[in-house]
Amino acid sequence: MVGAHVLDRYSYFAAPDAERLHDLNAALRDERVDAIWCIRGGYGMMRILDAIDFDALRSRPRPVMGYSDVTALHAGVNRRAGTISYHSPVAREEITPFTRDSFTRAVIEDVDSCGVATDARVIRGGVAHGRLAGGNLSLLAALAGTPYMPELDGAILVLEDVNEALYRVDRMLTQLHLAGALRNVAGIAFGECTNCTADESPDDGREARTLDDVLREFADALHIPCITNIPLGHIDEHWTIPLGALATLDADALTLTVHPHGDR
Repeated sequence: MVGAHVLDRYSYFAAPDAERLHDLNAALRDERVDAIWCIRGGYGMMRILDAIDFDALRSRPRPVMGYSDVTALHAGVNRRAGTISYHSPVAREEITPFTRDSFTRAVIEDVDSCGVATDARVIRGGVAHGRLAGGNLSLLAALAGTPYMPELDGAILVLEDVNEALYRVDRMLTQLHLAGALRNVAGIAFGECTNCTADESPDDGREARTLDDVLREFADALHIPCITNIPLGHIDEHWTIPLGALATLDADALTLTVHPHGDR
């Protein structure tokens, strides 16, 4: 079943708010629909959060799947329905065997959908246990101060972004920190920051700052384990992460282990 307005275009939205909201609520209320899989991300999701029928999802939980700006919907699902949702590929993308395997394990089999992040880097060692939360950093920063900001106390925060300069990544993390959202985070697992421009070399000859430097400052200040470059984000091969499920981050071993959702 495809939403009635999925192919519409309206300015920088797929369709006017009312029409996109109609499609989403119709799917949430339809007994024949077993999952909601977003075609793509889009800023406009934030504009309809207040009118989404989260009660329908709470009364009949089903997978909600997607990533990037779909983070706003995941946040709403977490805060208003209290159910697990899936930071996953969107429905329009070509799915590689690696991505399909993680997606199947997360959504269908309810087993660990992550594991060893072979290309990851240790920012700060240690082990953390907690519920998975997060998604796109830009959307989390935009949700700060709203009723839809995910509860991050005791959480393993997973993050990704695209087309952001390093100073903006720094600024968004600082915003979350100043808002108190990071105060009790248990650990951070950062994915890809695709097409994120590096810092320009300072005129005084010092080395330019890197994303690792920025993450290390926050991880050290919060005294939490942190790794970066896990398979997550605007990339071809990425994990599906069940937001709201319990997990263990072992930064030294470069592993993120998702526990069965029955532990929720």
